[in-house]
Amino acid sequence: MMKNRRRIVVVGGSASGPKAAAKARRIDNSAEVTILQKEADLSMASCGYPYYVGGYFEDRNMLICTPTGVVRDPKFYLNAKDIAAKVNTEVIAIDRSKRTVSFRHTVTGETGEMAYDKLILATGAVPRMPPIPGTDLQGITTLQSMKDADFLRKVRDERKIRKAAVIGGGLIGIETCEALQLAGIEITVVELLPQLLMFLDWELAKLVENHVKSKGANVITENGIAAFLGENGRLTAVKLQNGTELPCELAVVAIGVRPNVKLAQQIGLEIGETGGIRVNEYMQTTDPDIYAVGDCVENVHRITGKKVLAPLGDLANLQGRVAGENAASTNCVTFPGTIQTGICKVFDYAAGSTGLSETMARRLGFADIVTVINASPDKPGFMEGKLLVTKLVADSKSGRILGAQCVGPGNVNRQIAQWSMAIQGHLTVEDVVNSDLPYAPPFSLAIDHGVAAAHILQNKMKGRMKGISCAEVHKKVTAGETPFLLDVRQPEEFEQMRLGIGETLMPLGALRKRLNELPQDKGKEIICYCKISLRGYEAALVLEGNGWKNVKVMEGGVAAWPYPREK
Repeated sequence: MMKNRRRIVVVGGSASGPKAAAKARRIDNSAEVTILQKEADLSMASCGYPYYVGGYFEDRNMLICTPTGVVRDPKFYLNAKDIAAKVNTEVIAIDRSKRTVSFRHTVTGETGEMAYDKLILATGAVPRMPPIPGTDLQGITTLQSMKDADFLRKVRDERKIRKAAVIGGGLIGIETCEALQLAGIEITVVELLPQLLMFLDWELAKLVENHVKSKGANVITENGIAAFLGENGRLTAVKLQNGTELPCELAVVAIGVRPNVKLAQQIGLEIGETGGIRVNEYMQTTDPDIYAVGDCVENVHRITGKKVLAPLGDLANLQGRVAGENAASTNCVTFPGTIQTGICKVFDYAAGSTGLSETMARRLGFADIVTVINASPDKPGFMEGKLLVTKLVADSKSGRILGAQCVGPGNVNRQIAQWSMAIQGHLTVEDVVNSDLPYAPPFSLAIDHGVAAAHILQNKMKGRMKGISCAEVHKKVTAGETPFLLDVRQPEEFEQMRLGIGETLMPLGALRKRLNELPQDKGKEIICYCKISLRGYEAALVLEGNGWKNVKVMEGGVAAWPYPREK
């Protein structure tokens, strides 16, 4: 006699839902596995939408196909995985006592009901819209769905729209800015907060902003949107909170998402303090027969222990894998949480972070922290190395790495991946300074950029280097303080690029012979720097060796300076 087949129903077919269903099938080959998907498409690579819009690839099906090019449609799921995937099918009710799901076909209106033994909610997130007049005008969109991507791709291909506003300077906003800019559209990014990409500290975010502006886009910060303006039902401009009106025919709203917890609320599942569905380490909700995964759930931050939202595609897949295995067997695998690692492409730059920024760490009460900024190429100059600027955050007592950020045209992804694993492994600065990483000139420096950042932080923590950030230097100069600013580059470098903040040029090679030209008050504050401040550090050691007591190194040098320069 054949045993009863386990019935597993997955609500949601974007990322985490199909992953959960596929894993459940691999664990239990006899289970009845069903996906109910409200949209017409399945397993969409939503993080690829901006790149489809931007023309990086032409075939829309690339967003919904396997690595080998097979479209993930209901036929694929049935034939390849024995999973019944029903698209255009909206779940309208769940009866926890009877363990049934009621659904309706969004095209035909046909309704139905099915029973489940285990239910997995993968309802995703919904885009936030500002509570302002005019949101119903034609020409306003988000970039959350395939429908949105299709609309914006059509805008790109038709080349009729000349001006557009992107509301929000986060990941999606910046990626959308690039996509539309590549289509020849004049873009203005409007961000309410003081900077773009809030996962970065200000000085690195400013470098990204400068790069965006260098590509021809306009960026407005510290100014939100007050209204959408239009004529005959179509968008004509956005009005900012300071009264400025920006003419545009298109506005893409990218001010974040909120968990889609409507179904969970209807059936009485507990919603966490962040607004996401509360789950345990097994991705199990407060109903033991119901799991939840992806953008609709709240996560544990692995450094702080606090609950956070982390609507990221990689986490959604990892959570789906855990929930699928547990739903198909017993609670045997866990999801430990997130350190909120992320990265985005910004024209010729990348910007990434992992763990805590300095701003976040201080806001959360981490008082004993130390930071450092390192600027250097990702590989040798003879291999066309490109600049990276990294900021590290560590606990000043234990040396444990708490966070890392990296921006620039170099290989940011490698750096953030390294630091992500260091943080998850609870590594300290002392652990990292002798990291055994792969090296060859086509791939990295002999001392990897990230390891060099750890070396600088080690020197700082041991008192061998007194660092000062570009922001602190700028603050001193703006306030009228007069530290002696010592640029130790070569004259030709100085002529090509300089800060123009009252600095004195004295090349490192001539420094020992020109010590008499320095302030003879050995307590006078002297700030040394060069292009990346490697020579600046060496200059500081020379000065300290000759009796100067208040010598600092401007971290990152000219390369990390986020403010306007003289040239």
